[in-house]
Amino acid sequence: MGMRRMKVDKLGIDLLTHDPVVILKDLEGKRSLPILIGPFEATAIALALEGTQVPRPLSHDLMKSVIEALKAKVDRIIIHDIQENTFYAKVVLESSLGNLEIDARPSDSIALALRTNSPIYVSERIILEETVEDKTEDSTKELGDFKKFIDGLRPSDFLKEDK
Repeated sequence: MGMRRMKVDKLGIDLLTHDPVVILKDLEGKRSLPILIGPFEATAIALALEGTQVPRPLSHDLMKSVIEALKAKVDRIIIHDIQENTFYAKVVLESSLGNLEIDARPSDSIALALRTNSPIYVSERIILEETVEDKTEDSTKELGDFKKFIDGLRPSDFLKEDK
């Protein structure tokens, strides 16, 4: 099955659990994937999204430095599976040993991808089973069409026709 490229859309709080959640969105802006994450990973993702520099390296900064020191680079991250409501991800590294796939949590993978400007991919199976369709564009168009219809109504449109 294929992969679809996604980007971090925003961070939020799950209304039921009050846990942080990262929202990934496909590049067309049509599908969103919410993933519950921990508070430390949410902070790491927020810092990367905002471009905030910290005085000492955080864990994800350390991972980036180690990868670079080994003359490797993050090629991409892949969120490839979900089991019992737990997502599974891999960090794919390009190195002198060839491509290496490292098992990782999605939240750590996303934090690392943001620091290395690496693409994020999600399996089509997860896209089909776990994403939410973004209807804001369709709803806006429907609302606009309805408003045009209402604006075009005439009183005579409400008269009964005799048959």
